[in-house]
Amino acid sequence: MAAQGFLLIASFFVVLFILARPLGKMLAGMIANEPLRGETVLWRTLGISTDEMSWQRYALAILLLNLCGLVALFALLMLQGVLPFNPQGFPGLSWHLALNTAVSFVTNTNWQSYAGETTLSYFSQMAGLTVQNFLSAASGIAVLFALARAFARQRVTTLGNAWVDLVRITLWVLLPLSLLVALFFIQQGTLQNLLPYQHITTLEGVSQQLPMGPVASQEAIKMIGTNGGGFFNANSSHPFENPTALTNLVQMLAIFLIPTALCFAFGEVVNDKRQGRAILWAMSIIFVICVAVVMWAETKGNLHLLALGADSNLNLEGKESRFGILASSLYAVVTTAASCGAVNAMHDSFTALGGMVPMWLMQIGEVVFGGVGSGLYGMLLFVLLAVFIAGLMIGRTPEYLGKKIEVPEMKMTALAILVTPTLVLLGTALAMMTDAGRSGMLNPGTHGFSEVLYAVSSAANNNGSAFAGLSANTPFWNCLLAFCMLLGRFAVIVPVLAIAGSLVNKKIQPATPGTLATHDALFIGLLIGTVLLVGALTFIPALAIGPVAEHLSLF
Repeated sequence: MAAQGFLLIASFFVVLFILARPLGKMLAGMIANEPLRGETVLWRTLGISTDEMSWQRYALAILLLNLCGLVALFALLMLQGVLPFNPQGFPGLSWHLALNTAVSFVTNTNWQSYAGETTLSYFSQMAGLTVQNFLSAASGIAVLFALARAFARQRVTTLGNAWVDLVRITLWVLLPLSLLVALFFIQQGTLQNLLPYQHITTLEGVSQQLPMGPVASQEAIKMIGTNGGGFFNANSSHPFENPTALTNLVQMLAIFLIPTALCFAFGEVVNDKRQGRAILWAMSIIFVICVAVVMWAETKGNLHLLALGADSNLNLEGKESRFGILASSLYAVVTTAASCGAVNAMHDSFTALGGMVPMWLMQIGEVVFGGVGSGLYGMLLFVLLAVFIAGLMIGRTPEYLGKKIEVPEMKMTALAILVTPTLVLLGTALAMMTDAGRSGMLNPGTHGFSEVLYAVSSAANNNGSAFAGLSANTPFWNCLLAFCMLLGRFAVIVPVLAIAGSLVNKKIQPATPGTLATHDALFIGLLIGTVLLVGALTFIPALAIGPVAEHLSLF
């Protein structure tokens, strides 16, 4: 089993890096603002000015786009019952569910307090959710573009043009990749139609209704944009969404493709490929360790069941039986290391330690590859923190890529890093203190607490996956999680852009013998240690009450 797990992880990385390298070169050209043929006509047609923006104007454009998307999606979901492409006649959503869903898809979280096949019309799925999957993904990548330019430029005040970046990312990256992946999914058997639900009679004579719909088109951008919202309630464990072992592999590759390519692009843009590779090494090491822990925990199984004669190799509760323990474990780590809530197994049914690892990967900010754009800019915050700590140890002003890291940058870095832990811990405490919060818990004791902690961690860090034992479609939970999703997204984006605005105006200092190398094994270790230290200091007490206590109870 260990050899099979090693081969699965190794083959996944080999294919991923082969695909991501050329995409990284293309993204580097876009970050560098290299003109593309025909774009002048495009900007004139769309009425977009290509003048570059300060960080304040760039942030305002990102916030304005997402605010308009939030209002439009909320209205669409409320009015669903009178809109077209609704063959099942689904009514509009309640205000709190519509608000939660609109916030969820605008923030790239894709938390779902509903079952898609029994709640949303085709029009809501296509014109509402799928459109926001593109726009939220483009927003995250655009913010990373601005931050990368801040490190590459000097003595200027502009970070590019947000509208140009958003259009380019959508038209030249997200749409082509999604089209290719959608066509592949259709070839493999994923649904793509506008038919009414089909009534069939099974061999046992039972009447059953099979849901239909435009699944492949939404599934593609769900993965490429690290969105995660499933067309069906069962998400990627549903055979209409994820029909074969090959689509399962492609889904995992699609989730990591752009985050990996952006690491290569970052190295190209700052004229030091070693910097991008160093970040990629740090991400990969943490990822492999986490995968190994989950695979080990799930193959070991539940000690109580083993004592009754159960086979640990058949610990398939909550796993997708078509793919087995190893592939289900790998998928769980991929989807929570990235900012993607897609699941092909129910994390609630994992062992205590197997479920704790995905939860912790979200809690550290999903910086291990992470979401498209958000993963890399989140990891760069930890890079700045790591060089600051190193500067304190050696007694000199910290620098990264020749830019001095001073008080304003560190204030914004601390703010951005602490936003999501604050939301998670306070949100969990509020839920446990109130009757409205506890009423959603369907399991008692430590596991019930883990379900609450997982839900708030998923919302605040814009993941969207869930421990399934929490009944979250209530006004309290929909509003609490919507609040956490909003702040978890935009209270990080604004400080990141403020950091970019401060750095872009600074001169790039030449390296000296005393300059801290930020590309070698020592710095990679320091970066990993910084991520682990922040995660440990912040969340160990909460994890000790939940999954750790649940694991120890087995003994």
